[in-house]
Amino acid sequence: MIPRLHERTHHSHGPLEEALGRPVSPNEGLADHTVVAHWPGLNHFTLDDAQKTWTATQWAEHLEGPYLEHPFAASPADNRQAILHADIRLHPQDRDLTGPEWAEVAHRLARAAGIEIPGKEHGCRWIAVQAQPSRLDLIANLIHLDGAWHTPPADSLRRLSDQARRIEQDLNLIPVRTGCSAIPAAPTASAQLARVLAHLAEEQAGPLATVRGLIEHTAHRLERQPGPAGAEAAHGLELIARRLHAIQQDLDSTAAHLVQPRTAALPPPARRSTYRLL
Repeated sequence: MIPRLHERTHHSHGPLEEALGRPVSPNEGLADHTVVAHWPGLNHFTLDDAQKTWTATQWAEHLEGPYLEHPFAASPADNRQAILHADIRLHPQDRDLTGPEWAEVAHRLARAAGIEIPGKEHGCRWIAVQAQPSRLDLIANLIHLDGAWHTPPADSLRRLSDQARRIEQDLNLIPVRTGCSAIPAAPTASAQLARVLAHLAEEQAGPLATVRGLIEHTAHRLERQPGPAGAEAAHGLELIARRLHAIQQDLDSTAAHLVQPRTAALPPPARRSTYRLL
C-alpha cells in the first residue's frame, strides 16, 4: 500500500478526473460504491427527491463550494490553492477489498492526513473515491465551513505512510517490501539514473513541480482577467499543467521500474551420474 500526496490545486475537477480515470461528467451519477466515504457534515446536504445520487460535476462543485462561501479565505502565505489530493494504491497481488473496508481505509487515511478531526463540527469537506482497481483517492478542500484555513501537518506524507503500514497489518494486505529471494535490482548506474528521474518527478519540490506551480498560478490569474481570451488561455494552461503532471507520473513509474527487484534465476539441478560396479 503506497500513499502519494499531490501538489495542491485551485480546482477539484483535475483531481476528480484523475481519481475516476475519465473526464468529469454532468450526467454520470457516482454511486455509493464509487464515493465510498465523505466528511460527516455532508449529511446536512440533501438531493432533490427525483435525484438519488450526485453527478461527478456536482461532487466537484461541492468540493469547491467553500471558495464561493469564503472568497477571502487564504493560507498564511496568501495562497488560495485549497484542494488537497492524496491517493493510495494496493499491491497488484492484494485481494479485492469490500466496500466497508474501503470506507474504513478512507476514514483512517483522512484522519492521518489531518483533514478529518474527530469531534470538529466545522471541518474540511472531503470525499474518498474508489473508481479504479486497487486505488483510493482522497480529495479535500482546506477551507473550513467557518472560513478558517486548515493547514495540514508538515509530515502528512509520513503520517499517511505510517497509517498505511498499520492498515496492511490490520486487513492482512501485502506490505510494501516483501521478503523474497532476489538479486540487486539494478547496477549502480541504473540506480543513479533512477534517483535523477525520481527527483524530476518529485510532487512537491522537484523542478517539474515548480514549473507546474508557475503555470497553474498564471492560469489562476488569467481567469480573473475580463473577456473570453483570458479564460481560454487559462484553460489551455491548465491542460499543459495536467500534461506535466502526467509526465511526472511517467517519470516516477520509470524510476520505480529501474530499481524494481528482479528474482534471481535458479541454476538447473546438476545431473547425477550413476556408476556400475564391475
